[in-house]
Amino acid sequence: MSLLALFGTFETGLVYALVALGVLISFRILDFPDLTADGSFPLGAFTCAVCMTAGVNPILTILAGFCAGMLAGLLTAWLNIRLGVLQLLSGIIVMTALYSVNLRIGGAPNVPLLGTQTIFDLFQPILGTGIWQSTLILLLITLLIKLLLDWFFGTETGLAMRATGANLRMARAQGISTGKMIMLGMALSNGLIALAGALFAQLVGGADVSAGLGTIVFGLAAVILGEALLPSKNIWLLTLSVIIGSVIYRLFIMVAMGSETLSGLGLKTQDLNLITSTLVVLVLLFPKIKAKLHQRKQSL
Repeated sequence: MSLLALFGTFETGLVYALVALGVLISFRILDFPDLTADGSFPLGAFTCAVCMTAGVNPILTILAGFCAGMLAGLLTAWLNIRLGVLQLLSGIIVMTALYSVNLRIGGAPNVPLLGTQTIFDLFQPILGTGIWQSTLILLLITLLIKLLLDWFFGTETGLAMRATGANLRMARAQGISTGKMIMLGMALSNGLIALAGALFAQLVGGADVSAGLGTIVFGLAAVILGEALLPSKNIWLLTLSVIIGSVIYRLFIMVAMGSETLSGLGLKTQDLNLITSTLVVLVLLFPKIKAKLHQRKQSL
């Protein structure tokens, strides 16, 4: 395992940690099974890429991607709350529509960012050009967003959102506008996922319409793995756990792809989704195995 590959894995893991935080809001906080992520991730990437090719500041392009993702999340929640479309179906509808929207925004299946200034280039005068530079910037961005989420979920609005996801009827009985909370939460969730897509586009040097494939699977795996490794009800530990889960899960994928055993089985780079799906199944089984081992220890 080369040092360059290790830093690259950490960078991707940190980008997808933002995806995991978005999935945490929709699946865990709101209890809303949302599949919009596979469309909102490339939406953020394409929005960022198009803005950057037009000469917009790299930081502003990331914010533009975040806003685009929020609109996608709002649409998903609106279909469910106002039109009564099933949660899962509303996400599928928006995800499918976003495929065409992304092509419209980019004008092509991919938009290269060759020769454009990225957010990583902005900090070169301060941090230099070491291989750790991008990793440090992504770590700082991820931690900043984590702290903002920790603060938000401690506010009255954040607590109301958590109450909505925990018990919808009880939240309504307490006078909470659950519809608004769901719409806000879904907007925030997909905004973070799209923001991750914008950062990913700047990291790899372009946006691709297929970049969102498997986004929701990765996010769920990171959340489940993080919760299994660091179980807690405290929101600051919960957000930390999914960040750790994302990085570890990405390391799992890198190790699996470089494994001699897998190479001997004839698996190649194009089998990444197959390997990822297998790892997700193992991650889902991990909490059950952990619980059984705990029961055995207690019975001894």
